[in-house]
Amino acid sequence: MKTENILVIGGTGKTGKRIVHLLEELGQNVRIGSRSASPAFDWHQPEGWAQALEGMDKVYITYQPDLAVPGALEAIEQLVKESKRANIKKLVILSGKGEREAQLCEQVIIHSGLDYTIVRASWFNQNFSENFLLEPVLEGIVALPQSDAQIPWVDADDIAEVAVKALTEDKHNGQIYQLTGPRTLTFKEAVAEIAKTSKREIKYIPVSIQEYGDGMRKAGIPEDFAWLIEYLFTEVLGNLELAEVTNDIEKILGRKPIDFSEYASNVAATGIWNVPVPQRH
Repeated sequence: MKTENILVIGGTGKTGKRIVHLLEELGQNVRIGSRSASPAFDWHQPEGWAQALEGMDKVYITYQPDLAVPGALEAIEQLVKESKRANIKKLVILSGKGEREAQLCEQVIIHSGLDYTIVRASWFNQNFSENFLLEPVLEGIVALPQSDAQIPWVDADDIAEVAVKALTEDKHNGQIYQLTGPRTLTFKEAVAEIAKTSKREIKYIPVSIQEYGDGMRKAGIPEDFAWLIEYLFTEVLGNLELAEVTNDIEKILGRKPIDFSEYASNVAATGIWNVPVPQRH
C-alpha cells in the first residue's frame, strides 16, 4: 500500500477519530481537519479550506452537524471546488441512510469528476455512549418518539474500517455503500439491552415528536440541533428504507458487522454507563 496524504475532516469526531487511528496504524500521513487543528478546518470559515487541503491526496468528509441541515449542500459544492483546485484525487463522504437531503450532497460528489466513495450509515450505536442519548441513559429515563421504528444500528468502528478501505483501495471508487448492523432493534429494545449489560434500571418512555421537540427547547438545546433531531425522527425514522438490513459491511470487511449486544457489552465494561449524572441546579 502506498503512503498518501489524507485529510480527515471531522478528525476528532465519532468516525473521524477512529479513521485517523486506523490510517496512522497503516503508516498513512494523516492531517486532522478540525477547528482546533493547524491548519484549522472550520465549515463556517471556507477561506481556510485551501490551506487545509494543500498537499493532500484524498479527503474523508463528515459534515457537522448533518448533511440534511440548511447550508450543507452549498458547503459541499464549495468544498468540491476547493478540492479540485488543490488537485485532490479522491473524496470519501459519510452520508445518512434514508436521508433524502443528504443524497443531494452525494450527487455533488458523484458529479465532481473526482474519484469518490459514498458511505451511507444507519443510526450509530455510539449515539448511546458518545452522543445525545448518553445523558438520558445515565439519568435512567430515555424518552423518545418513533418507538416502533426498526433501526439497523451500525457501529462506528465498522464505519471507520469501511471508510479506511475506501480511502486506501481503488476498487471502492464509484461505489455507494449502505452500512447497517446485522439486525434491527427499536429504541425500547436497545435501551433494554443497555440496562441488562450495565445492570441498571433504565426506563423507556414513548413520547410524540411534538413533546420531544418541546422538551429539547425547554432544556435549552440550540434551535439548529433541535431542528435536526426532529428532522431525523420525522423524515428518517419514518422512512422504511432505513429499516433495511444490508450486507455491505460483510462484503467489504469479510466479517459480520458488530451486533448491538457486542457494542453494549463492550461499553458496559468501560463503566461509562454507571457514572452518576451531574445534577442540574
